Amino acid sequence: MKDINSLLKSITLFFPFFIIFYITFIILGNNLPQDFKPNINYKKGSPGYLFTRLKDLKNYQNVDVLFLGSSHAYRSFDTRIFKNHGIISFNLGSSSQSPIQTEVMLERYLDKLNPKLIIFEVSPMVFMSDGVESSLDLISNDKNDILTLTKLIRWNNIKTINTAIVGFYRDFLHLDDNFVEPIKKGDDIYIPGGFVERKISYFKPPVRSKKKYISLNLKTEQINAFKRCVAKIHSKNIKVIFVKAPITKFHYSSYLNTQNFDSLISTQGEYYNFNNILNLEDSLYFFDSHHLNQKGVKVFDEKLIQILNDELKNIRQ
Repeated sequence: MKDINSLLKSITLFFPFFIIFYITFIILGNNLPQDFKPNINYKKGSPGYLFTRLKDLKNYQNVDVLFLGSSHAYRSFDTRIFKNHGIISFNLGSSSQSPIQTEVMLERYLDKLNPKLIIFEVSPMVFMSDGVESSLDLISNDKNDILTLTKLIRWNNIKTINTAIVGFYRDFLHLDDNFVEPIKKGDDIYIPGGFVERKISYFKPPVRSKKKYISLNLKTEQINAFKRCVAKIHSKNIKVIFVKAPITKFHYSSYLNTQNFDSLISTQGEYYNFNNILNLEDSLYFFDSHHLNQKGVKVFDEKLIQILNDELKNIRQ
């Protein structure tokens, strides 16, 4: 019994030193090339322009429309097109944003933006996701607070833990205060209001590839987070409309049991699946298998505005 007590005491004394050592190791390890730190994914200025989008957000409040969702949101809802129709909007999409991360976005920014209407882009793929990729994006490019600890860190995932350690450290010392993200990166350019425009290119379906089918097995934790998001929006007396942005027929035809997904979303409110509304040619209106090119964006947004004409008319009044 004495030996066990002695062991427990030693472990208790050693644990704080281990924590300090581990945190120091991770902070120093973040300076290594990415190949040498596979379990640390702190990347300020990630491809989806989240850092710039959140900096831009400070210029907006009391918007007419707020867009939520993954890259299908920030690559599909062009705020300039809506502005041409008299609608002031902000696009709060982020890469692979699943309902878990959307919930954090709403907690942090809904009151600031105070929209009259929310258009929530829903992709079945993010409901199947563990949310790690999007959490890493938020930890790296947004502020870190109690929501980071309670919502974004997957405690069974070493990447989110390590990346959060780096994020809190850099936030505390203001090490990224002078960071500036380029507005143009590769074929992408950031548009004020949160949209990302892609240089025009066209999807080319693979030749002679064996088709892979995807069963839409949605994660319960994502469904629950989605319902909490909807409840949060309703608690503010804000109307929300759910939209599934169009993807290529090539990709959409690989989905199995899409009716179940559509049924789930429809139980939460007004829902439009644009794969059933628009008939867009894969090789003309997309730049990859599931993102619209700028030609497709214009067709999609104009059709959405037409469908929501009465709703948007009330907003403009």
